[in-house]
Order: sequence, then structure tokens, then C-alpha cells
Amino acid sequence: MNRRSAVKTVSMGTVAAMLGGIASVQTASAKQTDEPLKGYVKHSVSYWCFGKYPLDEFAKTCKEIGIQSIELLDPKDWPVVQKHGLTCAMAQGAGLGIDNGWNDPALHDKLVASYEELIPQVAKAGLTSLICFSGKRRGLSDEQGQANCEKGLKRIIQTAEKYKVTLIMELLNSYGHRDYQCDHTAWGVELCKRLGSENFKLLYDIYHMQIMEGNIIENMTGNIQYIGHVHTGGNPGRNEIDETQELYYPAIMKALLHTGYKGFVGQEFVPKAADPIASLRRCIHICDVTPS
Repeated sequence: MNRRSAVKTVSMGTVAAMLGGIASVQTASAKQTDEPLKGYVKHSVSYWCFGKYPLDEFAKTCKEIGIQSIELLDPKDWPVVQKHGLTCAMAQGAGLGIDNGWNDPALHDKLVASYEELIPQVAKAGLTSLICFSGKRRGLSDEQGQANCEKGLKRIIQTAEKYKVTLIMELLNSYGHRDYQCDHTAWGVELCKRLGSENFKLLYDIYHMQIMEGNIIENMTGNIQYIGHVHTGGNPGRNEIDETQELYYPAIMKALLHTGYKGFVGQEFVPKAADPIASLRRCIHICDVTPS
């Protein structure tokens, strides 16, 4: 056997072994989705990823799977999920969208009015978290963007504290959401420190932060005191969080639980498989780990 044929034989054997291993993982995963959830992780799901399903129907399915929350819903939708015994772990409906946020002083008056109106509604509905955004950088330095956000958010933080609602600023990658300013954990953590309130925290989106900085477990667990919510998503592509992508979610979830984190983990992947509900069920079970 010459070198070329030897390499070819080894390569074919390696591929066969890999395929066999993937098949074994898939078979094991299929079995696991029939098991009841362990109860250590509080599961949520972002509705926009499954928006082709009517919300009432989707809520019934989530309840059956064992999911406790459907999130990123406007006020009109909160009662729909609540009647099925679910909550909305992350409310939306205030603000001016992802691109126009608290780093622009010209928008502060509009933002303050919007959040001052919605925060009491969030509390009245029995919800506790409301999303917010930094906005696009538009040439601002990190320091100026943080100073602007601090100035604006301080105008509403007392209202949030009064109603026991936590404002959650999402960390997003600034490639897909081009020019978005709150795109690194350190930037968001510094803003949390400036505000100095337990009613302002970060939404740590694992998919987005894998793109921007990687080192997910260390960055997430090392800053856990500033994180109020977590999102999943496979990278590359924001598809299923399975063996087709580069993040190993069981280890990430175990590390998260080890910190004592009690918040929700929201599935925010765009289903690529033919059966989105089967994908959701499987990804919930991938994240449904026990503390180690």
C-alpha cells in the first residue's frame, strides 16, 4: 500500500466513524426528547422564530413540551400565552426598534415616554422583564455611547425599580445588525456598572456573542451578575443548536447553572428542519441539563 492509498483508506474510515458517531448522537437525542424535562433550566422560546404558527396553537404545543414562556411578545399577546399557564419572560412593545436606541439623546424624550407608559403595564400583567436596545453607533465612541445611554436610562430606572421591572439591553452582533453599538459583553457590563441598578441587566445572546468575541462560557459566567436573560442560537446560521454547528450547548448550560443563574433560557434559533416543532423539542432537551 502506497502513501496515497493509505491516506485514502484512513480518510474513508474516519468519515465512516464520524458518520456513525453522528448517527448515534441523533438516535440518542431522539430518545431523549421523549423524556420529561429535568426542571433545572427555565425554558422559553422566541415567538418570531415560529411565527408561522398561530400563537394560541403554539402556546398549547409549548405547554405540552414543558416550555414555561413564549417571549418577545407585545402587550396584546401576553394574555394569549397566560391563559395556557405560560408567561412572557421578555416583553417588548416600548421603544423605537433595534436601530434607534438609548445612545441617541435626540430620541430620549420619545423613549422615556414609551417606556414610562409600558413599564406599569408589564408589572400589571405579572411580567418582570422588558427589552431595550442601545441603537446604532453612527460614529459614536464607546464612551460617548455609554454616557448617552446612561443619561437616558437614568430617567426611567426609578420607574422600573418602583414597578419591579428589569430593563434588559440585548447584546447583538454588529455584522448582521450592522453598526449596533452594544455588541460586546464588556460594553454592556460597563453600562450596567454606570447605572448601578439591579433593574438594569443584559440579554446575553450566545449566538451573537459567539460571532463577536467567542469564549462563551468564560465571558458569560464571569459576568453573570449583569446578565438577566439568555438566548440560544446555532452558529453559523442561527439554526438548530445541534451537532451541525460549532457551539456545544450542554456544556454551556451546565456552566450557566453552576453560577446559580435562575433566569430563563430562550431558544432563538431559526428552524432549518422540515418539522420546526420537532426541532424545538429536540433543542429544548439539548439545553435541559442537570447541574454538575
